[in-house]
Amino acid sequence: MAKISTRRAELLKKLDLQKAYALADGVAAVLEAASAKFDETVEIHVRLNVDPRQADQQVRSTVGLPNGTGKTKRVVVLTSTDKNAEATAAGADFVGSTDLVDKIKGGWLDFEAVIATPEMMKFIGPLGKVLGPRGLMPSAKAGTVTMNVGQAVTEIKAGRVEYRIDKFGILHNGIGKASFGKDKILENVRAYFGAVLKSRPVAVKGVFVKSLTLSTTMGLGVRIDTADAEKCCAVAE
Repeated sequence: MAKISTRRAELLKKLDLQKAYALADGVAAVLEAASAKFDETVEIHVRLNVDPRQADQQVRSTVGLPNGTGKTKRVVVLTSTDKNAEATAAGADFVGSTDLVDKIKGGWLDFEAVIATPEMMKFIGPLGKVLGPRGLMPSAKAGTVTMNVGQAVTEIKAGRVEYRIDKFGILHNGIGKASFGKDKILENVRAYFGAVLKSRPVAVKGVFVKSLTLSTTMGLGVRIDTADAEKCCAVAE
């Protein structure tokens, strides 16, 4: 039988892994158990009753977190129009055209978000194998292929996150830092989960959310009562 580490044993004293916590209680429990020597990221994992293989059951969108993520993303804007000044004024870290596309082809990946104007997509297409697996490929659905580059940069810098189901129908995102405290994390969870509920595909019948789990980078997963979470988000709206 595998030996339980001292750290895991201490965490198990604080958390009941068999319990489905009310949302507010779950957030408090996750933060109380955050014991790493660094400021852990609070993560949310939502398992949905969707079939990722079906085009009409895709769940993908963006949401602005009221308290941000605790991390400022480095943003690349790719444009061949007169949007350079707008992007720079909004805080874009790198602005360019095919010169930056070539740089990325050469292996440069020192950024966390890419925004492109529509005319650039013919040049960016070949980067799909590089940017796609990292979740960096610009998409109109995610609001990263747009002529409103200034607004897109501002929103990403302020804490907008993109959520997208993986091949198992699960969403995974960081929604803040443990140092934010209960109230700010709870606000972010409610904003995120509320947006997910609104993204329910018409083709999905019956229960939409199968499970909701919160954790920190080095912590254990805490199950949240989905009915309570849905009620909290309804109240928030």
